[in-house]
Amino acid sequence: MALGPLSVDAYLPAFPRMAEALGVEISEIARSLSIYVFGLAVGQLVGGPLSDAIGRARVMYLGLLIFMVACLGVSSSESVSALLGWRALQAFGGGCVAVLVPALVRDRVHGADAAKLFSMIGLIMVVAPGVAPSIGSAILAVGSWHTIFQFLAVYAVCLAPLTYFFVLRQGPRNGGGAAPSESLWQRYKAVLAITPALPFLYLQAFAFSVMMLFITHASFIYQEHFGHTESVFALMFGANIVMMLIANLTNRVLLNRFSSRHILCGFLVLQFVGCVWLAIMTATEAPVWLFLPAMMLTVGAQGGVVPNNQACFMEYFDRHGGTAASLLGAAQFGIAGALSALSTLLPETLPSVIAAMFACSLVCMVIVMAVVRPFRDPA
Repeated sequence: MALGPLSVDAYLPAFPRMAEALGVEISEIARSLSIYVFGLAVGQLVGGPLSDAIGRARVMYLGLLIFMVACLGVSSSESVSALLGWRALQAFGGGCVAVLVPALVRDRVHGADAAKLFSMIGLIMVVAPGVAPSIGSAILAVGSWHTIFQFLAVYAVCLAPLTYFFVLRQGPRNGGGAAPSESLWQRYKAVLAITPALPFLYLQAFAFSVMMLFITHASFIYQEHFGHTESVFALMFGANIVMMLIANLTNRVLLNRFSSRHILCGFLVLQFVGCVWLAIMTATEAPVWLFLPAMMLTVGAQGGVVPNNQACFMEYFDRHGGTAASLLGAAQFGIAGALSALSTLLPETLPSVIAAMFACSLVCMVIVMAVVRPFRDPA
């Protein structure tokens, strides 16, 4: 699971060097981030159903191989077009690997055990983005920007024996896999036919969009609107990571007493309360020390939303687990990526950003109140 965050965040400190080496503006290098996010979604859409057809192990090794080759391609790029092309391929391989994690969890455990495992995975997804830029900076201190992608290639190579001896050593505890003769369309049709699971698909997309909208405009909010320095911005941004970590650890404790469905609804309510608080602070032009806790609550709630939502969604799929995981990941990254990109067309003002975050959180609350709560837990 750390493969994705490392691929996104480890090379961020190298943007100026990469732009200078390739003779382009930093904005051209930044475009590789958007390409990676959408490539990740495509890789998940393909890798999930393929793992249902030919097995998790083959897709895992194939994804790691594609990722490794693409990393070496990026490191040897001499033009921005080559860089973007290799990044797209790197994202495809990374997507094939990432989508297998929830599928493997679903293969082996259920209920609260699955939610706890998803919570542990969520902990990695919180920590990895926080340390990745530091890893990139450390590599730049002793090498060049090429070395970062060579490091990622070595990381992928090291994952292969680890997955062989530990992750894939035991077969799935569940019996029901998808029929190998089923087409890609038949697999997706079978997943989409499980209507009680679909609300969790939308919850994943719109709850994650709340955080993506913040990440997209975080620099504007704290540096331009509130006028703080880069160092202060880093501290304020890091406060959200700390809050996500606290929410994640709290979630693991709550799972000993409550179901994933109840905890999910609770964290979604907290996210909505945070958005209401943000709206009030924005309307009253409150100082940053009142605004920051509201943003921490809003973004930090993700630490409890994502693992429980994944557990609730995947619980419906004894068969087509890989296909279900691919739809969940593609919806999360595809919709959130599109909404964050569209938000850049709005006026660059704090009310516009908070209104967009509030709208996404409101969609989640409507789904919870009207759809999710009346449904019974799957048998």
